[in-house]
Amino acid sequence: MTEIPAVVHDLQRLQILKQYDILDTPPEPGFDDVVALARQICRTPIALVSLVDRDRQWFKAVSGLGICETPINQSVCAHALAQHETLNIPDLTQDARTRENSLVTGEPFIRFYAGAPLIATSGLVIGTICVIDTVPRPGGLDAGQIAAIEALARQVMMLLDQRRLIALHDERAFELRQQITERKTAQAALELSDDRYRSLFNSLDAGFCVIEMAFDKDGSPKDYRFVEVNEAFVDQTGLRDATGKWMRDLAPDHEPYWFEIYGKVALTGQPARFEHEAKALDRRWYDVRAFRIGPRAARQVAVLFNDITLRRNAEQQQIMLNEELGHRMKNSMALVQAIASQTLRGASDRIAVQAFNQRIAALSRAHDVLLQQSWTSANLADVVLGAISAHTDPARVIRTGPDVSLEPKAALSLSLLLHELATNAIKYGSLSVPDGIIRVDWRREDGALVLGWVEQGGPPAQPPERTGLGSRLIDIGMVGTGAVRKTFAHSGFSAEFRAPLHLIEHQIGQSHG
Repeated sequence: MTEIPAVVHDLQRLQILKQYDILDTPPEPGFDDVVALARQICRTPIALVSLVDRDRQWFKAVSGLGICETPINQSVCAHALAQHETLNIPDLTQDARTRENSLVTGEPFIRFYAGAPLIATSGLVIGTICVIDTVPRPGGLDAGQIAAIEALARQVMMLLDQRRLIALHDERAFELRQQITERKTAQAALELSDDRYRSLFNSLDAGFCVIEMAFDKDGSPKDYRFVEVNEAFVDQTGLRDATGKWMRDLAPDHEPYWFEIYGKVALTGQPARFEHEAKALDRRWYDVRAFRIGPRAARQVAVLFNDITLRRNAEQQQIMLNEELGHRMKNSMALVQAIASQTLRGASDRIAVQAFNQRIAALSRAHDVLLQQSWTSANLADVVLGAISAHTDPARVIRTGPDVSLEPKAALSLSLLLHELATNAIKYGSLSVPDGIIRVDWRREDGALVLGWVEQGGPPAQPPERTGLGSRLIDIGMVGTGAVRKTFAHSGFSAEFRAPLHLIEHQIGQSHG
């Protein structure tokens, strides 16, 4: 039987969880976005924001699992409560803490788990953001993935603190109204709520401020004044003694879009989430949430933000490195082709030499597509067009399917696969006659990418008499999965290839609508 860790029933931890007033609340987009991103970064079918209560673990956000809670004796997250780093279990059946868990021994037969702790300001852990797979993962998450989900865990805590801060702000206003209605001392009520509000306000690691917008006579935002700021505000912005001062006085060159975004929030009441550079604040980049507080006439906006300059600089450096790598790879491919042509110049089997050169050219075309996206991804439709248009008029190829952004390895694999299919179509199939066409379609289905290849208007298809390298490359399928179904019919050759989406699709920041 699975042993429940003692920390689960720690009274102080349970009290902190209760103070967030989050259990059994409806889904919220911010938390849903976090689990979608965690699932994509870690390439797992399941991701959760899990909060561990006394007798259950409850999921604030779920991606890939059709339940919202489990009994505490089924909780793997409970084992992450006593540590301040990611719990990484490559094979749940091999770990003494989890091998008898009923979710491991029975449906849905989970095998891999990694959970980053949700650490409250007190230092106690109230839950995790976790990713789960139904197959073991030797070594678990890599260092980059661990850093990413730990960053997402901090993001979840910022969302929880934001919810709590808004609730306390509303409670503060309600208490004041009640005290005035009952003819009690308004100042006493203000001090009562201020103590609690200020304690949480200054415990946030993120910068937080309340600003009051100023508009010109035409209704355009022209400036904002800082009503209150927390202690982290100075570290995040470098602005000291900002309370009561106007932003134009503190930073005269502050970009207009900051005023426009906050002005729109104040007027419409629609919250905003964005990343932007503040050049006037030492060229810092910020991840910002802005939401109106109070009535529209008050023109006040609460702003919760984090300095992400280091992350943005790292991303820019990565883009530059990817571009340099892409250019070097392209040059290397050209060099390989030149050396091969020179080396094989005297080879007697010219058909084999030509096939080799064409395969190198197919990989080079895939590199070109990847280079357009800094070697991070490639659009599937572009890969299809690039691979086949080298052999025939693109008008003879009908492409249908949703937008799919391919991982680099998948782009190269698919390009080579399409090259072999097109080569066979030219020799034996629909492209061997003037009116033949090819239909290439793809779709997402049950967590997989399914790609279809159908030749029409050509001669009847016959299985090959011998199996060469081209046939073996086709049988390998997409990214080496081997999930291939071929049909040799009187109407022509057709094939269907299937591969798991997490091996195919470049998913970070991608919508799967």
